[in-house]
Amino acid sequence: MKKELQNEARKLRSAGFSIGEIRQKLNISKSSASVWVRNIKLNKKQLKKLSDRGKDKIVIEQRRATRLDRENIKRQVIIDQAKSEVEKINDRELWLIGVMLYWAEGGKTQRSLVRFANGDPEMIKIIMEFLRRICKVPENKFRCYLHIHPHLDYIKAEKYWSKITRVNLKQFFKTYRKMNISSKNKKDNLPMGTLDVYVCDTELFLKIKGWSQGIFSSY
Repeated sequence: MKKELQNEARKLRSAGFSIGEIRQKLNISKSSASVWVRNIKLNKKQLKKLSDRGKDKIVIEQRRATRLDRENIKRQVIIDQAKSEVEKINDRELWLIGVMLYWAEGGKTQRSLVRFANGDPEMIKIIMEFLRRICKVPENKFRCYLHIHPHLDYIKAEKYWSKITRVNLKQFFKTYRKMNISSKNKKDNLPMGTLDVYVCDTELFLKIKGWSQGIFSSY
């Protein structure tokens, strides 16, 4: 089998194919292809053809990069236009946003506990503004609980989330640092982990539940 591959590689090289093309066609390593055909000399016409082909690839890649740049510019124009349409959020809008965010990401099983968990700092900022500005939660009632993989810098993450939430580190529970088996070999998409924000308040929990039910029945 190996001898057949070697012979085929030599035939392809003699026909003017590049090392990379031989590797792809025969599904072999680049080093093997190079060794097997190292004593085969290409004529000037074949060398020029390979050189021109390489230039064509460069041109194609440059065109692709230019096209992507143009596409990214078009996308950014749409994003910027949409962003400019958003005015300063008033209390009514913040109330609606907060209730919907809580309905999507908040805890709904523990009746005395308002709980919101997320790894997106912007989400956390909005829910904290909702809890402070709309729900009038006193600062001393906030508790935070960080979840993070053990190989990551949990002290840095705690300081990061304390700054995002404006909650004193003394109001943080002990950080949860346990590797999930299903995520052992995955990329660290959340280097700062995820944060749970807690407020122990039965009345507020029921109020948010009632608000969400009211919204669902109003359209």
